[in-house]
Amino acid sequence: MSLSTHQLQVGYQDKTIIKDISLTIPDGKVVALLGPNGCGKSTLLKAMARILTPKSGEVLWQEENLHKLPSRWLAKHLALLPQTQPIPEGVTVKDLVAYGRSPYTGFWGRLSRHDHELITQAMQQVGVEALAEQRVSELSGGQRQRVWLAMTLAQDTPYLLLDEPTTYMDLSHQVELMQLLRQLNNAGKTVITVLHDINQAARYCDHLIVMQAGAIVTQGTPEEVLTTELLSTVFNVDTQIHKDPISNTPMCIVK
Repeated sequence: MSLSTHQLQVGYQDKTIIKDISLTIPDGKVVALLGPNGCGKSTLLKAMARILTPKSGEVLWQEENLHKLPSRWLAKHLALLPQTQPIPEGVTVKDLVAYGRSPYTGFWGRLSRHDHELITQAMQQVGVEALAEQRVSELSGGQRQRVWLAMTLAQDTPYLLLDEPTTYMDLSHQVELMQLLRQLNNAGKTVITVLHDINQAARYCDHLIVMQAGAIVTQGTPEEVLTTELLSTVFNVDTQIHKDPISNTPMCIVK
């Protein structure tokens, strides 16, 4: 048990978004946070990444309060890909991906041979190696999203948190990304991702956490979680559940 929350409440100014959530992320799984817009998925993810400070309760890493851990140490164990990122002017793809090695490079920021190998590997994994010398500001939205993902992968942490990582990506790159997440998981990483596509989550993720109005409705395997009753209650859609003929996972079809 590495990452968990205890009676967590999180919000913005006077508004509480996350309401008293106690949750343990299963180690060694691909975990999807699902729910309608505004239910608190991204807020919960940011709290687990220490971007947001709880109003009350705790986020725990191996039973220690996450907010009391040294920042550099935490950055070697947990990486976050936010939903939106700034567009840096004049920065090349390779330079941006190299920022992912910042927790390891020390005061002078000098990259070792190992750092360069991980930077190249991350660019290859997301298919942007050919763009290495281009400026990030000149890329399309989908290309920029993959570059930011490469920077997150270059951080080389055991836990990877992704907030709607398929944003701006066309269908083929979405499939490539989800397959990459499975490969990273097979290599030992725990992946936590916010997704909107329920069928995508059911096909590629081991554990689903469904949220509504700042609380967890249910969690478990796709087979345990996805029912017509749940989809009607949480997403307000009338569906049928079938087996995906390729992956043999649950597949939701809207009537």
